[in-house]
Amino acid sequence: MPFSQLCTFKIHLAVLLLLSLYTVNSIADTSIPDYRQMAQLAEYVGVDYPEAVDNGEVINNGEYQEMLEFSSILVEQAKSSGVNTLISKAQMLETAILEKQSPVVIQQLCSQFRSDLLEHMPQTALTQQLLPMTETQSLFQSHCSACHGTQGKGNGPASAGLEPPPTDFTDRARALNRSILGLYDAISNGIDETAMVAYEQLSEQQRWSLAFYAGSLAFEGKSGVIASTPGLTLERLINHSPSQLANGDSNTLEKVAQLRASPQALFSSSRSPLGIARNQLLAARTAYENSQFEEANRLAVSAYLDGFELVENSLDTRDQDLRKQIEANMMALRKQFRNTADREQLETSLNTTLAQLDSAEQLLSADALSDATLFSASLIILLREGLEALLVTLALAMVLIRSDRGDALKYVHAGWVSALVAGGITWWAARSFISISGASREVMEGVAALAAALVLFYVGVWMHSKTHATQWQSYIQKHVTERLKAGTLWGIAGLAFVAVYREVFETVLFYEALLTQSLPAQTPTILSGFVVGTLCLSVIAWAMVRYSIKLPIGRFFSVTTYLLVGLSFVLIGKGVIALQEAAIIGISPLPISFEVDWIGLKSTWQSLFGQFTVVVLFAVFTIHSRFSSVQRT
Repeated sequence: MPFSQLCTFKIHLAVLLLLSLYTVNSIADTSIPDYRQMAQLAEYVGVDYPEAVDNGEVINNGEYQEMLEFSSILVEQAKSSGVNTLISKAQMLETAILEKQSPVVIQQLCSQFRSDLLEHMPQTALTQQLLPMTETQSLFQSHCSACHGTQGKGNGPASAGLEPPPTDFTDRARALNRSILGLYDAISNGIDETAMVAYEQLSEQQRWSLAFYAGSLAFEGKSGVIASTPGLTLERLINHSPSQLANGDSNTLEKVAQLRASPQALFSSSRSPLGIARNQLLAARTAYENSQFEEANRLAVSAYLDGFELVENSLDTRDQDLRKQIEANMMALRKQFRNTADREQLETSLNTTLAQLDSAEQLLSADALSDATLFSASLIILLREGLEALLVTLALAMVLIRSDRGDALKYVHAGWVSALVAGGITWWAARSFISISGASREVMEGVAALAAALVLFYVGVWMHSKTHATQWQSYIQKHVTERLKAGTLWGIAGLAFVAVYREVFETVLFYEALLTQSLPAQTPTILSGFVVGTLCLSVIAWAMVRYSIKLPIGRFFSVTTYLLVGLSFVLIGKGVIALQEAAIIGISPLPISFEVDWIGLKSTWQSLFGQFTVVVLFAVFTIHSRFSSVQRT
């Protein structure tokens, strides 16, 4: 069946609405109305009223009678809702139609009434991405062009004799008062007693793509470089007509026209890390206003982990102070979303954070990211995430070499190689089949970091007792060959796996986020940063191997001891911070703010307590070891 009568919303739609609404109300006048259908009917009145009245005179009596009937339906449905604002505005609309006021007044009243209805409607499940334009155009030609024409002008070969006639989607005046949601509902539900049927056989993505395409035809020629549109979210663009969004502002109307002409730009923005952060914070505000405080807190956590955290490296290369301010504010918002006492303070903090996210988005826009910035961010990501894994792996390998167990190096290699493979598979699975939230990622990284820290601390303390060459040679002769059996060696492989895997997946996510902020032509720049970072890590590995082998056995174990305990110190801090970011551990900030990311140092009592514990325990063991040594001599 052709895709006809899509947006005229003529009498047949009204009859459908009238029947569906009155069937229920004939049983009980107090039934809750379908707000979404009411919104669709109100939009129809605003679009078609100019065909009924002009200059205070009725120019089409049939259309005018429809307007009177529809406004009466809206009044009765508003009364059944019991919402005073809806009742008042529906009555104002009915009165204005009776008085034959100008189309501009009617459109304003319909817009205001529809905006109030949207507040009572359940949240619409939005598509995450549109189909490619070529595929959408093919859908339009196969389902719609017979009536609406190949260009959407309502002049298709099957349009002759249809009443009402097919919509001309290129009519700018009508398109300004038509929402994408209205188009989608018409495609999904059809229009009774017309050639337009419900296209239930199409997927939601196909229906949304057709709705956006039909809604774009009146704005062709408006595509181009789209300026920053922080207030024009995907949800607002779908739910409201261009006239509603612009509210009389010509600059905003121009931006809306551009987005209607090229909606893919807004989809890309809404799924960018900063777009996700902004949308999650706005959703948290809605949950908070509905007294869903735990849900608001969960969304605030997601705003940071699933959004902002993924661009921290990039933002650091542009404005580190802004990155720190946003991070601190987003952490503080978590507590504020749980606090029911001071809503005004929450709103102030939220607005400040949203404005900062807008500033960050401008800095990190594709046009603003220079090649130097992308190269630096790529290099920093690999060095920051790869250095810890490299140090742990090399330390384990060198211990085996200096223990005359070079044959066991295959277990270390098995650990880090399998971690690389597992990280790649996890990333692929996360993109293709499952959704790994930022909170889940942080929990995994936090637990892995704490587990690795405990093992490294134990190994470091154990090696400290063998720093004297004679003690080590004696230990090798009595224990090493016997104790480094398969079980222990597989434990070493497991430690290498954990140390590397926790970094691999996060590294891949950071690079994916970096690629979304760049132009396709800049991909080689990002790859060059990755290559240089790999070379730097290779040089560090070569230097450690070369100079560690030359160290005397006692000095080697002394240096390695402090390296392992130092890594334990770093991982304890980062593990606690990761669990704090995932809202598993509470956050108690110090009076002063500081951050040294490369050693896992941050100004919270919990992370500092964990690192302080490592220092104290190692100091106690060192003092005890020296005291025991003095007693033996």
